[in-house]
Amino acid sequence: MDAEPLFETPAAAGPAPGPGGSLSDASHASAPLAVRMRPTSLDELVGQDALRQTGSPLRRMIEGDRSMSVVLWGPPGTGKTTIASLVSRQTDRRFVEVSAVSAGVKEVRETLADARRRLARGERETVLFVDEVHRFSKAQQDALLPGVENRWVSLIAATTENPHFSVISPLLSRSLLLTLEPLTDADIAALVDRAVVDERGLGGAVTLDPQARDHLVRLAGGDARRALTYLEAAADAAVSDGSERIGVDDAARAVDRAALRYDRQGDQHYDVTSALIKSVRGSDVDAALHYLARMVEAGEDPRFLARRLMILASEDIGLADPTALPTAVAGAQAVAMVGFPEARIILSQVVIALALAPKSNAACTAIDAALADVRAGRAGAVPAALRDAHYPGAKSLGHGHDYRYAHDDPRGVVEQQYAPDAIADSAYYRPTSRGAEAQLMTRWERLRAIVRGHDSAAGSDEGRSGSAR
Repeated sequence: MDAEPLFETPAAAGPAPGPGGSLSDASHASAPLAVRMRPTSLDELVGQDALRQTGSPLRRMIEGDRSMSVVLWGPPGTGKTTIASLVSRQTDRRFVEVSAVSAGVKEVRETLADARRRLARGERETVLFVDEVHRFSKAQQDALLPGVENRWVSLIAATTENPHFSVISPLLSRSLLLTLEPLTDADIAALVDRAVVDERGLGGAVTLDPQARDHLVRLAGGDARRALTYLEAAADAAVSDGSERIGVDDAARAVDRAALRYDRQGDQHYDVTSALIKSVRGSDVDAALHYLARMVEAGEDPRFLARRLMILASEDIGLADPTALPTAVAGAQAVAMVGFPEARIILSQVVIALALAPKSNAACTAIDAALADVRAGRAGAVPAALRDAHYPGAKSLGHGHDYRYAHDDPRGVVEQQYAPDAIADSAYYRPTSRGAEAQLMTRWERLRAIVRGHDSAAGSDEGRSGSAR
């Protein structure tokens, strides 16, 4: 290999990037612990067993020096940048990074043109690393297509957001999608233990109490980079006190609150929202409050939360508790007027009320069943008795003929065909036996029998004098 540096910026000019900017510049002592501890081989990568197994595409790319373009998708701190670093260290190819924050279409095209010229001169292939590719606009992602399609570069694009939404389809279809799984607590603990004794890390200068390690692992939230950053801060706190042991107090001083894995525009937004709704639907109050707390702590828009709870009140509770929707609506109005931090109390009240309420999705299934019939063409003509009879000539057309006025019957309901012939026997609403809807079921059955002419007491004096209410 010649003396050309492994890592270059597109311009290949100016001072070298600072710590964290160059994937290969991790040797100096002042580099952050997370940079110094970056794995030098695929086997050092914690977690990601599926990606590291023998014969996997990632192993072939790194150890076999295979040319391919990949999209690395996973939560922060799971190894995306590390994988790019391994490619830069272990392959005989030139490595270039383009910043998804600052680079424009011009810089992307210049990088690809330079890679193409080098290939034409018989020089080394180029690996192009784009971190946070979801920050690229559609035009910037479009500019990458010729280089990927013609293999002028092997693209490594990293993203924390679902690439099916954040990466354009043509680029995704030309790349291999590798999904990085969240790191487990055991993965993080193993990484922390390694950093304490490894010469690249703390080199055994301090020891780590088991309780302190557990505290750091819990606060890291599955983020390896964050775990090492916390460990470094805790070690500094211990050393500043003249101690060679990192205790739980040192860890607590270094990090005073848990880290949340939550992106208001990314997967965590949708995943935690889904978990909140499903916990309320499943009547688990404590789980629902946990997910609500995660969203509140992450700064989620309280109006969004209130809207989701209003939908849930109708979709999952409905008439099993007729007060659920008014409660959710009142909560939404109060949240809009108050805002955080007090809105957390209002949202908590609504979540608790909805989680404890009896559940029914009958309102949702009823309208969906009716819509399905309409979309399938099962509509039919409006019965003549129900048609508008107010305009001149309407009666001569039979409009309103034989219409029976419900208030003329002491029960307030009469036998009458209201539905078109095509759906005359359909039953969309099917009340449950839960909560207040249990009483509605009895009333629904009674009313349906009278309207459809199946009420055995309809012709008797007792039947006509009794109330259908």
